[in-house]
Amino acid sequence: MNDEADWRPQEMPTLVIGRIARMLARLDDEGLKDVGISVAQLPVLVALKNGEMLTQKELAAIAGVEQPSMAQLLARMERDGLIRRDPDASDKRSSLISLEPEAYRRLAPGRDVLRRHNREALAGFSAEEVQLLTGMLHRIHASLADR
Repeated sequence: MNDEADWRPQEMPTLVIGRIARMLARLDDEGLKDVGISVAQLPVLVALKNGEMLTQKELAAIAGVEQPSMAQLLARMERDGLIRRDPDASDKRSSLISLEPEAYRRLAPGRDVLRRHNREALAGFSAEEVQLLTGMLHRIHASLADR
């Protein structure tokens, strides 16, 4: 059998998911730009939204990124007045990161953008289909999470 003839990437769910993820990230970044936040900042904003104070190392683990990438992201967020760093009393080499009032002001409009894009992307789906799709996507994530 000819492997080239069998190659139909449009029928590979993982490639379709990747294409959709890139489209949504671009759309979300464009919408969030008006709010003054980015998709890359979402894990930090979500992790700290209830007044938590976490270290850079903890935030990097939550976001699933390397420490240098998180350091750059946090430096930009600090520059933009979204986070602050306070000395960690239990570890003098580290600081605890928390949200500034400006970040809280941007959260609700940011959520509105993300909710609108979610509604638009799932417009033709029933509630049951959305629930089924979400469950299947979580299963895919779980099967890849330990890699």
